[in-house]
Amino acid sequence: MKIALLGAESTGKTRLAAELAAHLCSHGRRAVAVPETLREWCTRQGREPRPEEQLPIAREHESRVDDAAARAAIVVADTTALMVATYSGMAFEDSELFRFAQERQRGYDLTLLCGLDLPWVPDGLHRIGPEVRDAVDAQIRDALERARISYRMVYGSGEERLRNALVAIDSASPEDRAQASARRWIGSCDKCSDPDCEHRLFTGLSAPPAAGRPAK
Repeated sequence: MKIALLGAESTGKTRLAAELAAHLCSHGRRAVAVPETLREWCTRQGREPRPEEQLPIAREHESRVDDAAARAAIVVADTTALMVATYSGMAFEDSELFRFAQERQRGYDLTLLCGLDLPWVPDGLHRIGPEVRDAVDAQIRDALERARISYRMVYGSGEERLRNALVAIDSASPEDRAQASARRWIGSCDKCSDPDCEHRLFTGLSAPPAAGRPAK
């Protein structure tokens, strides 16, 4: 099972990926987390990648995911090629990077999108500012929608975020994944893409699918 964690900056992806893998391993399941290659590259080079460098970074990340899948039953990917495409500004259909990212994203068994309910924390290197999170979140959702890729939202702080992600994983049955592209989510109001509105919906649910926004 390959699990993709997507989300704007400072939404807890890295911590959640590590916690998920550790929790699953502690319960006897062979799980591994794959760190974000883009962040690693930027840290090593001390800069953002140029346009011609972005596709190789995306390919390298997905190659690491494949390598992890060859030795583990569950792979938790701290972002995917789709995040590289989003941050590059190339999340449109005629981009080779976006086409590659779309194809790869469809290969994940479960896509979790981390909500914007965590406080923004600067890291002194990569994070631009809290105002950027909303725009990036909207771009990710748009890219997933255009690619007809189902996803679930994950909210909560600390252990609550971990628990909600685990519920989403446990409820993602093979039948759910096979039918995901045919399902559409209908919001309860006309502001269903608003993080605060969505968070109220999320916290008001109690059944297992409450781990996130129902699959689109």
